[in-house]
Amino acid sequence: MNGPASGRLPDGRLHLQHGPIDLVIEAFGEREEVEAAYRQAWDRFQDILQTLVDELAMLRAPVRSAYPLVRGPVAKRMVAAVWPHRDVFITPMAAVAGAVAEEMLEALLGGRSLRKAYVNDGGDIALWIGEGESFRAGVVENIFAPAIGASLEIRSSDDARGIATSGWRGRSQSLGIADAVTVLAGTASQADAAATLIANAVNVEHPAICRLPARTVKEDSDLGELPVTVEVGELPRNAVRIALASGLVVVRRMRTAGLIDAAYLSLQGEALAAAMPPLVGNCYVGH
Repeated sequence: MNGPASGRLPDGRLHLQHGPIDLVIEAFGEREEVEAAYRQAWDRFQDILQTLVDELAMLRAPVRSAYPLVRGPVAKRMVAAVWPHRDVFITPMAAVAGAVAEEMLEALLGGRSLRKAYVNDGGDIALWIGEGESFRAGVVENIFAPAIGASLEIRSSDDARGIATSGWRGRSQSLGIADAVTVLAGTASQADAAATLIANAVNVEHPAICRLPARTVKEDSDLGELPVTVEVGELPRNAVRIALASGLVVVRRMRTAGLIDAAYLSLQGEALAAAMPPLVGNCYVGH
């Protein structure tokens, strides 16, 4: 495997890549501060992947009654994010992308004077928003036919600083059938873990849905023999709404527990939003 790589996108954003980690980073502020922040991010990026690989066996194991004693800073963020969900099947890998984004954002910000910044790890995003600033984000419901299904604005006065999206079409495997579940939470790792579980819960049984044991699809899957979704055919409207309602049950439970701020669930042209900030899209609201 090649080592860490750094480059700039045509619009000036920083692009860092190493193995499966693919980051797009953007900071806003005085040019000297932005460039210094980018250098800090590159320095921190050097051993991110290796420290995860060193503890991969533990990070792929289901979290149960004993708190996993991992060593690496990213691994610690992963475990902390999934620990509140240990009553269901979850491994620390459910929060890996968000945790990497968080760690890299912290490195980016260290000692710098910026207006705002973000680290996007394949759609799982860690945000820093200075006073009076905001970010506008788009929700893409189908990564193979990318279009903005909804958009939202996160302001400095909002609590959320993490955005994550999960679904059966994404780069990670899912037990559910959601096209996309986007979650806002206090941190990116919290949003990542929650989006994984909510996407799992957007589910229904129907002959149009094909599932296979996770390890037959991806040999090193942390989901083992659990059945993951590999195809979802056209579903009747009633089945779509039942699946979305099942996801909403989990959303409500997580919001009550203070684990997430908001969620947007989409499936085959229908969507449901729960406590989202100013948002426009084809959705109905779940309270």
